[in-house]
Amino acid sequence: MGGTRRRIATAAAACAVLGASVLALTMPRAPIVAAIPSQARAEGPGEEAEEEEEVSLSRLEALAEAEAEGTLGRVGSVARHPSAGWAGARVVHPRHDDWEPAVAADPREPWVYVAVTRFGAPVCGRCPQSAIMIERSNDGGKTWSKARPVCRCVGTRWQADPILEVARATGSVYALWLNGYNTVFSRSDDHGRTWSAPVSTKGQVAWNDKPALAVSGNGNRVYVSWNGPSGGDLWIARSRDGGRTWEQHKVTESDRYYFAYNGATAAGGIVAFSQSSLTYSGPGGKPAGPVLQHAIVSQDGGDTWTNVVVDSVRIGVPCTAVGCTSDYYTGHSSIAIGRDGTMTFVYDGAARPGKFQRVWTKTSTDGGLTWSDRIRLSSPTEQAGFPMMIARGGLTRMWYMQTRGRDLDAWNVWYRESIDAGTTWTDRARLSDVTSGFDYVTRKGFDEPYGDYGEIAVTNTGATFAVWGEGKSYLGPGGVWFNRQT
Repeated sequence: MGGTRRRIATAAAACAVLGASVLALTMPRAPIVAAIPSQARAEGPGEEAEEEEEVSLSRLEALAEAEAEGTLGRVGSVARHPSAGWAGARVVHPRHDDWEPAVAADPREPWVYVAVTRFGAPVCGRCPQSAIMIERSNDGGKTWSKARPVCRCVGTRWQADPILEVARATGSVYALWLNGYNTVFSRSDDHGRTWSAPVSTKGQVAWNDKPALAVSGNGNRVYVSWNGPSGGDLWIARSRDGGRTWEQHKVTESDRYYFAYNGATAAGGIVAFSQSSLTYSGPGGKPAGPVLQHAIVSQDGGDTWTNVVVDSVRIGVPCTAVGCTSDYYTGHSSIAIGRDGTMTFVYDGAARPGKFQRVWTKTSTDGGLTWSDRIRLSSPTEQAGFPMMIARGGLTRMWYMQTRGRDLDAWNVWYRESIDAGTTWTDRARLSDVTSGFDYVTRKGFDEPYGDYGEIAVTNTGATFAVWGEGKSYLGPGGVWFNRQT
């Protein structure tokens, strides 16, 4: 997410009971915008927008301070220790303040695309101070083009939350991101060389935030999950013409704030999104548990949706890094669909309030209606979170972040894969293998996860490609890093 990682609800909607594990909701087949009260239509992000501006300014100040002190980017010799079968971690740009990356790979050709949210390097005088920049590789991630903005978007104050997908049948690249509190969509049909004009996905909805993207195999149907009025409710936007026009539907009506992280599609019109939800009903608007982990699933191309509560976890240790919100580590999830239709869900959460988070997985063989017992992947004695997952070529692949020992200033990225949709997993491989050369990197790991977005992709040769953010603190500066299987 862009500035503030968590959003404080600005209005309470009518409460819906979420204690039941399955909520079935039907989307009308005709394109509509769900009716919402006039008060909700007028409602904007409120104090969230002010917080976003404050955090953006603080991040730019931290960037300027690091430039003045000579600690921005690479500051010395780089030592890396690649895991077996991996090329070794690389930073997208050693002199820029980049965070919250996205990645997508063409399954038929050796194209790989990486997007970053870049601070303090506007493309023009009236272009966003935090801009979505995209780099392209035509050799599976070995060499890269010069970064270019996905759009100039003159007059937009800030951009954030990039998501990339490639349509499997056509190779077209689809991009989703925030222009302020407006989730917009663009596509490229020439391997990222040029991009269509951004199209808003929110229709008449007043605002939206926290997007996720899923694309059908032929690229015609595009699905976007985001939250919006009132107070973080879940919405689904659908396009049936490759992203040119959009229809919106409100899926939940509750006091819970929803956060999406990724989506997946499969043959037969199957679409699934991973979601985490919580309330901000604690003292002073602080988050309150439990954190519910949801699978939002459609079996008919988005006509109807089912909201399944996969698990309930607790809010763990708070983030105490400079500028960090206390709930920065809370509520992340990812979902993948294997070629046999089995779904795998990965998520973070604490077993007891205020304790270290762990990373868990569950599987479903009935389209997401029921789920297996949880399996723990991370250490029980270390803080873990921020998992991302994908299923390709008979393998379910995922990475997550975990601290070294109990040190919350020593994080690493770990990779594991499964041949049985998450029932068993390989030993972990360290992806964040650089141990020197940057102010925020030590032998033990990096100081802080830089953004709660990151992604994972699979190239046309079946190699895994992972991207993530590392930084000095929540305010940075930091960089976007990637590693690829050889």
